[in-house]
Amino acid sequence: MRERIGLPENTHIGGVHLQIRDLGRSLAFYRDLLGFREVGREGTTVLLSAPGSRSPLLALTERRDARPKPPRTTGLYHVAIRVPTRRDLARTFRRLIEAEWPFHGFSDHGVSEALYLPDPDGNGLEIYRDRPRAQWPWREGQLAMVTRPLDVEGLLQEGASEPWSGLPPETDIGHVHLHVADLDEAEAFYSGILGLAVTQRNYPGARFFAAGGYHHHVGTNTWAGRGAPPPPPDAVGLRAFSLVVPDEEAWQGIRERARRAGWLVLEGSRAFFLRDPSGNGVWVSRGDGFEGEPPE
Repeated sequence: MRERIGLPENTHIGGVHLQIRDLGRSLAFYRDLLGFREVGREGTTVLLSAPGSRSPLLALTERRDARPKPPRTTGLYHVAIRVPTRRDLARTFRRLIEAEWPFHGFSDHGVSEALYLPDPDGNGLEIYRDRPRAQWPWREGQLAMVTRPLDVEGLLQEGASEPWSGLPPETDIGHVHLHVADLDEAEAFYSGILGLAVTQRNYPGARFFAAGGYHHHVGTNTWAGRGAPPPPPDAVGLRAFSLVVPDEEAWQGIRERARRAGWLVLEGSRAFFLRDPSGNGVWVSRGDGFEGEPPE
């Protein structure tokens, strides 16, 4: 029987590290338009947090010769920025509309309402708010995330008279969604090694994983094609994301499982680094913050 590690309920995504082409252009978007706060800078990397927090949520590393992520490769599908309320989502929506920022789409997933858009390099973003857990849809004992049209007009009417007042301090990274080469391999890694529970496996071409009864902390899909290769190192996109496991026993247990399975790339005192079977980089950390440059 496959060994299981119980993850604490407060397991969460700590932050996401992106490779971008032009730091000034990206800061104009993430800091000046969306409202993230710069909390650190070293060389070509800038750390961004929500206002009032020192814990970085995004690391942006400039690579001036970076090229677009090739289609039909694994890597980032989107980073999901979670705001606390529907009014916060509406205010951000109106701000982006006023800036004439392009959108990829708008969806109601039953568990959440979401806006989809590209950053200046084409990295996928989701900005969303969760519905209360009591309203999440279930089918035959399993969470049933759906994709329906978002009530865009209703959302824009939410707090329509309230001006933009900045990004809410409670903003965090709710989840990451990844292109992978194979869903079963992804499950063996994210559930079998990291210990995240499978929360939905009947969504076409996708599989979702979470701790603490959340709808998903990690989404995976094969929409880039089964067997898709990783993107080249000089492409914009995901360098790594961090999964924060605040329980020492659970953290140590995951490290031992990863070591036995041969997934461990780099070990540290408060974090270790893995690459999933599709080449996506993952820091498993005991606390928030970034752990430095992902190993090649």
